[in-house]
Amino acid sequence: MQLDQLHQDFFQAVRDMADKHVAPVANGIDKTNEFPHQLIDVFADMGLVQLAVPEEYGGPGGDLLSGCLAREAVAQAGSMALAQLAGQNSIVVNSMMTGASKELLAEIMPILAEGRTITCIAITEPDAGSDPSLMTTRAVRDGSRWIINGAKQFITWGSMAKYALVFARTNDRPGSKGISAFLVDTDQPGWQVSKHNDKMGQHGVPNNEIFLYNVTVEDTFRVGEEGNGFGAAMHGLHLNRPTVAAIAVGAAQCALDYAIDYAKQREAGGQRIVEFQGLRWMMAEDYTHIAAARDLVYDCALAYDGGAPRDEVTKLSSMAKLFAADTVNRVTANAVQILGGHGYMAEHPVERYMRDAKLLGIYEGTSQIQRNIIAKRILR
Repeated sequence: MQLDQLHQDFFQAVRDMADKHVAPVANGIDKTNEFPHQLIDVFADMGLVQLAVPEEYGGPGGDLLSGCLAREAVAQAGSMALAQLAGQNSIVVNSMMTGASKELLAEIMPILAEGRTITCIAITEPDAGSDPSLMTTRAVRDGSRWIINGAKQFITWGSMAKYALVFARTNDRPGSKGISAFLVDTDQPGWQVSKHNDKMGQHGVPNNEIFLYNVTVEDTFRVGEEGNGFGAAMHGLHLNRPTVAAIAVGAAQCALDYAIDYAKQREAGGQRIVEFQGLRWMMAEDYTHIAAARDLVYDCALAYDGGAPRDEVTKLSSMAKLFAADTVNRVTANAVQILGGHGYMAEHPVERYMRDAKLLGIYEGTSQIQRNIIAKRILR
């Protein structure tokens, strides 16, 4: 699919920035596991952190295709982890735009529009991931406010976030019914970061376990109707999945490009290994899978930006994420294989790409969940 000139220029501008600011630090943050805080200003100055904030609140008002392109460009520069900083608060913004009151939007959106505020979404719990019916975090009404107690697990950006969209059970209705969403200011004492998880890959971006002890939230900070807040989360997730798929596309392209460059230089048996038919076929198939994954991502984004029905966007977003996640895991593993023993060594980034890629089939809904979502919509 051919992008229009505006989106082509946007992609190239982000890629140029990422080549300058992201590529040089990507390997370093993998080793130190420390987030380069200076990049928040760099990304914010381009309008990337706050990309989804509507223009009426002072934000860029970027469309979904731009969100996908931004993340693809950063990942293509060599960092799946830092690609998450592009559109970092999009999932919270999109969820709030669905269910938050005008008063709450007027208070919070101008802050997010500046691009210096990190947010997170807190759904997953120690015993509740893909199945929201197992959620045990509770919010109890106390006059005009709510008191929240519970624990959240695997919360990306949890230790850096100023605001968290927290999901808690407010009544005993079955399944996802009875779950409400609240925008929580994490500066209050009841928000406690209990653990910094040591991840397999995508180092540098924090992932935490969170305890909430008598966290207080005014009812005006509730997002969506009481007992029906899970829909806001799903809307935010469905719009975030194609951007996650875009990270996979960019990362797969990065890995393939590196493998091709290596194969053109490496010699074995008196010839460059790029001439070996087995490797040529491997690279040709990888290139084809990347192109197909990219088209799925763009098709989903264009469908949403063009006003397609929500159910259609949901199906397309799951298709894009499923196929792109499978593709990046395939391509990064092949890149390691093409480099052989060198690919297994940390001196080449493909071993990092392979570790980083695994997460893309797990977070924002596992690949198995995506298959269920797709099947539900094509079989009913």
